[in-house]
Amino acid sequence: MAVESRLTQDSIVAEAELGRFMTGLGDAGAVVSFCGVARSSTREGEKVESLQLDHYPGMTERSLEQIARDGSERFGVSDVLVIHRCGTIQPGEVIVFVATASPHRRAAFEAADYLMDRLKTEAVFWKKEQGVDAARWIEPTDEDRADLDRWR
Repeated sequence: MAVESRLTQDSIVAEAELGRFMTGLGDAGAVVSFCGVARSSTREGEKVESLQLDHYPGMTERSLEQIARDGSERFGVSDVLVIHRCGTIQPGEVIVFVATASPHRRAAFEAADYLMDRLKTEAVFWKKEQGVDAARWIEPTDEDRADLDRWR
């Protein structure tokens, strides 16, 4: 079983990451991948010029690693990859890439879904949307917390 998590300021090229992930998977019969992409507008419809993801060195990486390991163990998937951006991200850029592999599809889908719910609410980041006239901090929503509660 391979579990990998990475924090990067560089752009995430999902196609290349998926290709690398799929190389040498062995007995996997299912691979699920997910890309989270920076939106160009807020929930209220205001334009977003950029997204700033600040992190706490060491702590953020440990949180990503723990979430990836928990997903792997909980669903018995053979492989997990979590890559998360930090720094300044432009609308349309990939913020997070998750891939899971397992012998059967259900575990791969559930693991990817679980990982994203945990990353959205528990990964150690401070997120700020920069708009045309102002910036605002972003916190997990009630909907995000309800999504996480499904797994408890």
